[in-house]
Amino acid sequence: MSIMNHKTFLLVIAFASAACSPTDNEGGSASPVASESKHVVVDDAVIDKGDLYKVIDPVWWTVNIYDDMDTYENSLSSFSKRQRLVNAVIWYRSEVNNGGHDQFYYNSTGIVWRDALEAFETFGLGQFARVLSASADRFSRPPSLDREERNEQMEAEEPEFDDLDSRFYALEDSVNMDAKLMNLIKKHRSEFYFDGSVDIPE
Repeated sequence: MSIMNHKTFLLVIAFASAACSPTDNEGGSASPVASESKHVVVDDAVIDKGDLYKVIDPVWWTVNIYDDMDTYENSLSSFSKRQRLVNAVIWYRSEVNNGGHDQFYYNSTGIVWRDALEAFETFGLGQFARVLSASADRFSRPPSLDREERNEQMEAEEPEFDDLDSRFYALEDSVNMDAKLMNLIKKHRSEFYFDGSVDIPE
């Protein structure tokens, strides 16, 4: 199974979002899913086809956002900084598009919020950075990177994000994010090359 296009990707997101919903067992780990090790190559030919989700496949399936920060960092160790940041943007976008900032922070995906913010600032996407930064400012202190603690913050403070969700959706309608990220990837293509095995859910 590979993320072949945006529609397929959104279906995968729906599955992944269910796996990391607030009704999970404490700790936020997704339920075990059968997977198969597949050889994945991301080279110039793949990059030149312009499919963002195909390029980010190895990061998407390898990086563990479901446990603690040490696990997250260790799972990122074989990837470049730009791969890390693009992956964070994809998680942020997918969760906010699926259920708003409320879902993003409640779910395990909230662990990537600092990376997503850095990505928007680094990639020249200041409008998105301002929305994400404003959402973090709705907390009395920065959102915890620990899911349980972040959920406690959400439940205690009940931040409202409706206006920021609307701003985000308007930006999504006006900015071709996939194209901007692919332009970045093509400029720094060597940082997105991959040739190895990836465990992909069946």
